[in-house]
Amino acid sequence: MIKDFLMKKMLDKQLKGVPEDQKEKIITAISKNPQLFQKIGKEVQEEMKAGKDQMQSTMSVMHKYQSELKDLL
Repeated sequence: MIKDFLMKKMLDKQLKGVPEDQKEKIITAISKNPQLFQKIGKEVQEEMKAGKDQMQSTMSVMHKYQSELKDLL
């Protein structure tokens, strides 16, 4: 319970400027499957270490998990 609260607060801070309805969708999706988002984060970091910039890495990994993300959203 505390973990969920802290995660929501952290995400709320990171998503500053995002419309409230979209922010809730993102937080709900992450809460439903946090392991998927941890896996995505690790893969993005690995691609960045391999020399890609953050945007390229993120787009590449998100494309890889597109179907899972659609199901969550």
